[in-house]
Amino acid sequence: MLVNAWDVASAKQIEAAGCAAIATSSAACAAVLGMPDDNTMAPEVALGIFGRIASHVSVPLTVDFEGGYNLSADELVEGLLSAGVVGCNIEDSDYAGAGALVDSDVHARRLADIRGAALASGVDLVVNARIDTFIRYPERSIDESMQDTIRRARAYLDAGADCVYPIRVTQPTLVGELVAALDAPVNANIDPAVGIEALAAAGAARVSVGPTALSAVMRDLRRRTALLLGGDVGGFLA
Repeated sequence: MLVNAWDVASAKQIEAAGCAAIATSSAACAAVLGMPDDNTMAPEVALGIFGRIASHVSVPLTVDFEGGYNLSADELVEGLLSAGVVGCNIEDSDYAGAGALVDSDVHARRLADIRGAALASGVDLVVNARIDTFIRYPERSIDESMQDTIRRARAYLDAGADCVYPIRVTQPTLVGELVAALDAPVNANIDPAVGIEALAAAGAARVSVGPTALSAVMRDLRRRTALLLGGDVGGFLA
């Protein structure tokens, strides 16, 4: 179970609650900096966030590194390891080209290069291949998206990914189908209508919350602020 942090303060609270590892959310990190979540953040900015978090917690940190911010595989791995990171998400959305997603063969080669660079460094960095089929092709049927997801997942696993992450897959039935088809670790997301136990029973290896942790905190801040502006100091502090 991974709760996604965006800074040192949030990471320390997540660790204190008992999480065995911490993840970051690129959308949350971008939001607190007033930046877009589209792979255009300067890599040194993202790495600076990761380094600060890693230096203040004692549990492993895995990070959402979007598409890799145009770094070469060697630069990417060197930057992550220097920041104290043990794993990363790399997504296959195509922000620079004409397509919604990067060609699967091209992305698989990038993942293979990252895996090779990690092994050459002597650190077996955990590579979580994020697959964006469900969010980039909303007009597709579930069956079409599942077929493309499985095809891409197999290519990414063959390239050296440790885990696949079809973002926004929250249904236990779909998780079960993916696990059965791939026989590999699958990362799922949470949904208010689905319990963690159901995702685990379906075979999910890891479950993350993405930017919803930041969203929940911001909603609570807005609610408390409204109470304070209405004169309810006790409600604000409760």
